[in-house]
Amino acid sequence: MSPDFSTLAANPLFVDPDLDDAAVRRAMPRLLADCQTAEVSDLHLSAQARPFVRRHGQIHYLTNSPLPADVAEAANLTLLDEKQFASLQETSELELALELGDDQRFRACITIHKWGVAGSYRIVPPRARPLPELGYPDITVLQRLLAYHNGLILITGPVNSGKTATLTAMVDEVNRTRSDHIITVEDPIEYVLPSASCIVTQRQVGDHTKTFATALRAALRQDPDVMAIGELRDLETINIAITAAETGHLVLGTMHTADATSTLSRLLDVFPPSQQAQIRAMVSESLRGVICQRLLPSVDGGTALACEILIANLAVGNLIRENKLQNLPSVLETGQREGMVSMDSSVLELFKAGRISEEVALDNIGNRALRALLQDIAHPPPPPAVVEKKRFGLF
Repeated sequence: MSPDFSTLAANPLFVDPDLDDAAVRRAMPRLLADCQTAEVSDLHLSAQARPFVRRHGQIHYLTNSPLPADVAEAANLTLLDEKQFASLQETSELELALELGDDQRFRACITIHKWGVAGSYRIVPPRARPLPELGYPDITVLQRLLAYHNGLILITGPVNSGKTATLTAMVDEVNRTRSDHIITVEDPIEYVLPSASCIVTQRQVGDHTKTFATALRAALRQDPDVMAIGELRDLETINIAITAAETGHLVLGTMHTADATSTLSRLLDVFPPSQQAQIRAMVSESLRGVICQRLLPSVDGGTALACEILIANLAVGNLIRENKLQNLPSVLETGQREGMVSMDSSVLELFKAGRISEEVALDNIGNRALRALLQDIAHPPPPPAVVEKKRFGLF
């Protein structure tokens, strides 16, 4: 059954073509608030295109008519201040965080394109979800990683896979269970984390600091225990993060990679060949774990979390030092007792539990043996025919 987005479609932006500026200023916050209530993840308003929302990865159009260019421009620009508007005029693109109330936060990206102005709005839930609600099969594995007082923990996955939610949940777990100083660097801040047992300092790239790298350099002089980095995206940021993890800080960061092998390859390959041996040695000592995740469409119309968890034991450290990352999948298979799980195995378990369809499972399993096993489970051979034996004589 399709979700009901009639409240969103009834917004004045879509039904009244003659709105003045004041009416647009009232309509836009209402639309964003209604999106949050409808539990959609994204809202898209683009000139000369149908407005739509995304829920559980699926697109749902709000109207059958393209949004007029003047309406799209008014809607996307009405919440900008003078500084933000000037930046958009200069660069033709703008990323920002919108805070319209205590529990209403949104991540926005405004761009200029051929037909006018486009806006994409990530709808941030009113609260960060705790670890037990994220869908991980065994959160004790993550809790063991968070018990370290130094080292590097990487949270990875494609776009819209819930990396920020997982990072926030892990930081919140530390915030509630330890007595430390936590510094986060985000672009932008999505979830606000009030200090609990820890002191939490949140900084936003653009508003509070120039870049991730400059914020991390400053953070090292602020006596942090835990550092959370919204994205490890360049050489300087990655270098500082690895150094911080090696010198006594617990560092958590996200990357846009699909599995543990590609994550470590991306992390290490950004460095020039002359530094490879040194960086591999540093990472082999400081890495604590890699958590990769995907959100797959479930049979009930929602999403199911598939994950790959690599725990950095001695075998993993040796493979990193010796540049034999291609052997990591075998370590994942043999490390199940330590809490390791491969992405393929996680997807297969979701299928066996009836949470995802055969088609979705096959699209997300690369291992040939597991694909064959999945098809055997989905299409078991018929039982052998029973041949009735005739009895003769006394028998």
